[in-house]
This record gives sequence, structure tokens and C-alpha cells, in this order.
Amino acid sequence: MTPCFKSFFVFFTLVFSGVFAQKQSSSKELNLIVGTYTKTNSEGIYSYKFNTATGNFRATSIAKEIKNPSFLAFSKDENFVYSVAEIEKEGAVYAYKLNKETGELTEINKVSTKGAYLCHIAIDKTGKWIVVSSYGGGSLSVLPILPDGKLGEVSQMIQHEGKGINAQRQESPHVHSATFSPDNQTIFVADLGTDKIMVYQFDEKTGALTASNPAFAKVSDGSGPRHFTFHPNAKFAYIIQELSSEITVFDYEKGKLTAKQSISTLPTNYKGENSCADIHISPDGKFLYGSNRIHDSIVIYAINPKNGQLTYIGNEPTQGKKPRNFMIDPTGKFLLVGNMETD
Repeated sequence: MTPCFKSFFVFFTLVFSGVFAQKQSSSKELNLIVGTYTKTNSEGIYSYKFNTATGNFRATSIAKEIKNPSFLAFSKDENFVYSVAEIEKEGAVYAYKLNKETGELTEINKVSTKGAYLCHIAIDKTGKWIVVSSYGGGSLSVLPILPDGKLGEVSQMIQHEGKGINAQRQESPHVHSATFSPDNQTIFVADLGTDKIMVYQFDEKTGALTASNPAFAKVSDGSGPRHFTFHPNAKFAYIIQELSSEITVFDYEKGKLTAKQSISTLPTNYKGENSCADIHISPDGKFLYGSNRIHDSIVIYAINPKNGQLTYIGNEPTQGKKPRNFMIDPTGKFLLVGNMETD
């Protein structure tokens, strides 16, 4: 593998510059953007070129002057990258212009929010709105994306209330992610602190969120819901639960979730501690993956195409400590995982 920058990997995401590649050359390289925590040796957001034929990647540039860019998202046209700054007090969201040819990021603006420890960004399917999750503040904020790619000021903030049975981890709400429904009409918000997936109706013209009916889907007490995803067929949904090391499967129809299965992310003979993080489905919809921190593995399941239920296949070691976020490249050939504690 080509030598690359030493960085504190937290989150990988790929921008599929297919139009650029076809127009410019027959290259199989995509832009790979890596978010980090800057509390050790990392300097910010790292850009690479990722080869979809070999799995190798080479370093191109670093976007500095940002603290803890731990979660990233691309604009609909892939011309812009948005990042949280996950800090203790009021966090911020940064907007960058992406040079698709060189992979270089140029900051264009940033917007402060009232949320502490911003940990997740979701962009709606029109490409006009961003929803940011605040783990520390237990809230979510909506920001407009302006025609020039810049971010507008926060247009709405919703504060969650409540707590869970785990006194150390669930003493208050902890919003961990927000996910738009396949039809862009609903947002599902995983709150680790309250063991609820809050459900909001979304107005894509105004960006406004209103409580749905029912207002939430409850998961098991003490489970700690974290990241949420839909199956490509839009009939099933899945959530990974940080505290209980489980994945729960739902039937999905018209904005409503019906739980049907919960399955462990760990081998049956493992009795140690664990903490789950991320969840993704293969592009063909046949397999689901989740990350185990402490056990330091990716769990693998087969998805039943008829009912969406999961069958455990195994766990693959990640060759590092605390695998946090991961992703699957657009070809479906490679899974890239960020091992947080081993850089």
C-alpha cells in the first residue's frame, strides 16, 4: 500500500466522482475524505485518492484549522464537503469546496450551533438541508445549504428530554444520528440517552421538522441506539445499539417502524465488554455490517431478501483498536474502517 499520512482515523467516506472520472480519464481513483480527532497528532481532514481496482490509497492534501472533524457528508452534487467540529461547548459545522481533480478542500464558511459534541451530519435528498446531531446537548439542528454551497444559519433546533436506565451513559438525552427516509418525508433520530428513535415529519421546502404520530419507536431499555440505516428496497430498517451490542431489525412502511428481530453483534463465546458504533449495508442489499469497539471487529450478517431478517455469518478483526466508523466503497469490493485508538 502506498505510504499515507499518519492520522487519527475516525470516519471514512467516499465521494464517487464518476462523472469527473469518465470525462477526464479512465482512472479508477475516487476521492477519499477522512475525518479525524485532532487531540493527538492529527491536523484536520485528510484527502486521498482511492483506487477501486486495488484498494490502495495515496495522500493528496490536508484541510487544517478545524478541531475534531469526526463526521463528514457530501453535497448532492459532490462539489462540497460538510464537517462537524465535535467540541465540548458550542460546536460548529464547516463547509468546504472540493476540487475533484486534486482532492483539495477549501473552507468556504462555518456556522456555530448551540449543540455540544456534534457527532453526525445528514443531508436531505434535495441537497438543500443539513440536520446535525448533538450528542452532548441532546438536540438536533437544521441548517440550510445555500446555492453557492455555503451554510446558512440554524433555522430550527429541537431539544430532546428524558433519560435511560444506565446512570453513567443515559443520564440525559444523547442524540447520535439522524437519517432521512427513502422518500425524504421523515427523519429518524437515534437518541442513545433515552432508548428511543424519535420520528419527525420533514418539509423539504422549508426544512421544518414536526413530531410524527407516533412520535418515536422504543427499543430495549439500556440498549443505547446509535446509527440507523435503510435497506436499498426501502422495506426494512436497522439500528445498531451501542450499549447492548445488538442490531434491531424493523419493517418499514409509510414512516412507521415495526420491530421484528434483535441479534447480537458478538460471537456466542465472547463474554467481555463491548461498544458498538456504525452500521452499513452492501450496495447489493445482501449483507449488513456493524462495528464492535473493544471486541475490535466488524460483524457480518446475511440479509433475508423476503423479510429483512439477519443471519449471523461471523466477525472479522479490524487489525486495530476501537473501530469506530466505516464505509463500503461504491463498487462493493472494499470495506474501509477507521480504528480510532491506533490511528
